[in-house]
Amino acid sequence: MVEVAGRRFHLRESGSGSPPVILESGIGASSLNWTAIQSALSGFTRVYSYDRAGLGWSDPASSPRTVRNAVQELHALIAAVQIPTPFVLVGHSFGGLLVRCYAARYPNEVAGLVMLDPVVTSEWLAPSERLKRGAMLSRRGAWLARLGFVRLSLALLSGGLRFLPQAAARVASRGDGESAISRLVREVQKMPPDTWPMVQAHWCQPKSFLSLADYLECLPQSAAEACDCRDLPLTILSAANSTPAQLAERAALATKHVVATKSGHWIHFDEPELVIQSIKEMLIRAGTA
Repeated sequence: MVEVAGRRFHLRESGSGSPPVILESGIGASSLNWTAIQSALSGFTRVYSYDRAGLGWSDPASSPRTVRNAVQELHALIAAVQIPTPFVLVGHSFGGLLVRCYAARYPNEVAGLVMLDPVVTSEWLAPSERLKRGAMLSRRGAWLARLGFVRLSLALLSGGLRFLPQAAARVASRGDGESAISRLVREVQKMPPDTWPMVQAHWCQPKSFLSLADYLECLPQSAAEACDCRDLPLTILSAANSTPAQLAERAALATKHVVATKSGHWIHFDEPELVIQSIKEMLIRAGTA
């Protein structure tokens, strides 16, 4: 736990070597998402993963959850830990937008970037019903967490019992909650089994749902804050179900663009070896490995 401006951030460090790699999670995810990737990477360099404010073990945020504020917090965390520069930044989904903005603001600190199915900014520049619905369901999830319903549902669903949580969720959240909880369980089950209890414990806390709602509500502003970092090597891995428009925007940004043909949005779960190889190639391209 590292204190930055009065807030504690959870940081995990492993391995040795240079340049370091910093792993940035998706919009509602924690450092636990990177457990398998970090373990593999730490065999040949130093690797860091952390929890953004309000997620995982980190303290709740004290400012709006824009990418600008998240970049400032990451920069302060890096300075507090004295992570040597330059480093390679790896970001999934919203984390891809964050590392892109970090590199644009602090280009001398970054040796290269790898983005996994990053958000396409043109899709999120304006508030939408999808974002409003996501934020609403997240805030409803915080209420269900306070009642203990999320803890019960996750325990039952992860154990294979589906009928009771499905029925209860339809009543408690007007038909929307169970699908969100089921999606959470499906993604958690792709992670190493020893991480499951910790992920479930995080999502039993209202803090996680409230933070996710804040990040979603600020996404249009975050998309508007996106900056280009064309002078840095950038590899983008896109999910197999990406749209032509998504592929075109990513291809225009990347120095190398690869479609992960066996992956959905969570490429580091579906094709971890492709992710690991892409990061290794970025270290070599940076001329420091």
